[in-house]
Amino acid sequence: MTVVARVGSVTLDCADPRGLADFYQAVTGATREYDGDDYATLGPVSPGGINLSFQRVPGHRPPTWPDSGVPQQFHLDLYAADPVKAEERLLELGATRAGHQPGEGRWTVFLDPAGHPFCLARDPEPAA
Repeated sequence: MTVVARVGSVTLDCADPRGLADFYQAVTGATREYDGDDYATLGPVSPGGINLSFQRVPGHRPPTWPDSGVPQQFHLDLYAADPVKAEERLLELGATRAGHQPGEGRWTVFLDPAGHPFCLARDPEPAA
């Protein structure tokens, strides 16, 4: 199969692009590629990976996951070598642990400071 394109960036809608970029920069260690009032970009967020961007949307309403009143539309999966330590740090940075936890312990669902759900799981390919 011929590759047509590759994913360069994923963009999250939010009310505060800089604030949400600050959160994910602290989580991933990615560098700030662009920093504006209405748009911010980190990149790449993992080696050989994609950029993560944040755009201001007036009247942004956070997802109401797991209720679909305001759908999540997508979520990020983050991997950590030590999920217990990673959870402690995520909470310090402003994430909250979601009340609904599917997955039977294989991952933990959190909400970022803008309310987007994301999952944290043990890294299936830990660094050597």
